[in-house]
Amino acid sequence: MKDTDHNSKLVYSTDSSKMCPSCGKQPAKCKCKKKKNNIPGRDGKIRVERSVKGRKGKGVSLIIGLPLESKPLKELAKKLKQKCGTGGTIKNGVVEIQGDHRDLLVEELNKYGYKAKKAGG
Repeated sequence: MKDTDHNSKLVYSTDSSKMCPSCGKQPAKCKCKKKKNNIPGRDGKIRVERSVKGRKGKGVSLIIGLPLESKPLKELAKKLKQKCGTGGTIKNGVVEIQGDHRDLLVEELNKYGYKAKKAGG
């Protein structure tokens, strides 16, 4: 294979060096810059929505966009779960609280100083 052949693509390689997932170049030649907060929904807006997708019809309230790191997010989620009297979890920076508690959650988040709003139907 010639170096001047621009239409060919590498199909298999035994080279196990790390490559940038965005541009496919070696780390030394990579010109991509990684974003700090790579968590979805981090646009500065806090949304509280209801979802039943993948839960066999059982609804949960999702809190998306909280600008908190892991430990403070867990503490806030614990307070919100206690206020709602139900269980929940945190997945990828999104707080999931069992049941439809959107109105109560928006009210509580506003009390804590976050500008939260109801999203969805």
